[in-house]
Amino acid sequence: MKITLLIIALILASVAMFIGYNGGFKKINCRVEVQGGETLVFKEMTGDYAKSKKLSDDVYYTLLNDYEIETFKGFGIYYDNPKKVKKTQLRSEIGCIVEKKDSSKATQIHGELKIKEFPKKSYIVTEFPIKGKLAVIFGILKVYPAMDKFVKENGYAAKGAVMEIYDVPNKTILYRKEIIAIQP
Repeated sequence: MKITLLIIALILASVAMFIGYNGGFKKINCRVEVQGGETLVFKEMTGDYAKSKKLSDDVYYTLLNDYEIETFKGFGIYYDNPKKVKKTQLRSEIGCIVEKKDSSKATQIHGELKIKEFPKKSYIVTEFPIKGKLAVIFGILKVYPAMDKFVKENGYAAKGAVMEIYDVPNKTILYRKEIIAIQP
């Protein structure tokens, strides 16, 4: 009986450590900051958000191989709530952030890739660590509800789109949600 309890305790401890390592117990702290101004290169996508990784890789390798632009941050701007919109109708922009040093090269981009500057405005922001594939899922499960709660508690009105920036060198995901008005 003691051996069975010890095995169960070890399994539970292992699961808890795995969840903790991937950010499952991380407290989410939202704040308001002025951010933006990045040069974005992207493709528009309509469909299941789960397919965004493949599209992000496609944009990354097109920039690297066709334009000799190496990027270190990917992004996704997700316009629709998957709880309210069919998977086949979800809209997003998926791509990479071009470093300032490569902004002149970015003017040569053409074809399927689109380019724009992300507007510098006030956003609700928070970060989540990337330590593995599950961290992205834990981030979604923890960050989106925390941002919605922050909006309600602080009397903000915010646009529906959320930008996720995948900062590879710093191993974090930065989440941004635009504030459009402050309620009286």
